[in-house]
Amino acid sequence: MKTDIEPTSTSAGSPPQVSTRSTGRAGDKIFLGLSRGSGIALLVIMAAIAGFLAYRAAIAISKDEANFLTAFEWSTGSTPMRFGIAVLAYGTVVSSIIAMVIAVPIAVGIALFISHYAPRRLAMPVAYVIDLLAAVPSIVYGLWGALFLVPHLTPLYTWMDTYLGWTGIFTYQGGAARSLFTVGILLAIMILPIVTSVSREVFRQVPKMHEEAALALGATRWEVVRMSVLPFGRSGIISASMLGLGRALGETMAVATVLSPSYLINTSLLDPGGGTFAQNIASHFKEANDNGRDALIASGLVLFVITLLVNGAARMIIARRKEYSGTAA
Repeated sequence: MKTDIEPTSTSAGSPPQVSTRSTGRAGDKIFLGLSRGSGIALLVIMAAIAGFLAYRAAIAISKDEANFLTAFEWSTGSTPMRFGIAVLAYGTVVSSIIAMVIAVPIAVGIALFISHYAPRRLAMPVAYVIDLLAAVPSIVYGLWGALFLVPHLTPLYTWMDTYLGWTGIFTYQGGAARSLFTVGILLAIMILPIVTSVSREVFRQVPKMHEEAALALGATRWEVVRMSVLPFGRSGIISASMLGLGRALGETMAVATVLSPSYLINTSLLDPGGGTFAQNIASHFKEANDNGRDALIASGLVLFVITLLVNGAARMIIARRKEYSGTAA
């Protein structure tokens, strides 16, 4: 923007006043048009995706002889078709919750260690290694989980069955550890870099005056973290957690490699079986007919809506703390 400065009359003894008049340049108008067009194009693309999913989902649901929301089966190749998302919704939500319960406390602890406890020589390599986990492809996580994690979880499953089996949630009847609990552990490792990185940056932006004031009053380092750092970063931690949740909800190849799918909801989290939306789509898309693809698209629409809700909630939380979000939206 071009600004013209003109002197204005002032009273005696007062500083000179200036008036500004802005004139637009061609470059500003072009940039405004491009940025506005990009935003509109994004909305159009999202609307097109939602419209396509809704149209194909409506076709599939109209041919479904079972209840789409509550049926415990997926038979799209038969006539008539019978399929439902009850098992898929349960598996997606449960595995993601397990991942969050495991990953968030560890990620917050790592972020605090890097930002407030570790010496700089150690903090930088640790932060680099954590961030590097985000660059590992999903299929590599899946292969590692199937070949290393699954065989080595049997002792843990046995211990949980011995001491926590009375709850009914952690009973173990033997066999390979290809359960929702294993999927949750694997997803926790995958979302760890996201939650750690965002939390670390939030903790680094805590006003130094707050920390120095607490130290001047005789607070210990943990009291400084508890009274100054964590309250300031609470919204950031929640936002980071929800971003990680979005990653966990949509993970495909790693889950498909580790999980032993079935269309039953087991009481115990350690029993093999279950399924998720993304895993089900990846497993059945290749051999599905036209009706089967429409059914998979219907399940994808549900996952699409869940992911939008999660990301929207994260955006709302970020907007509540504009000091570190860098936006006024």
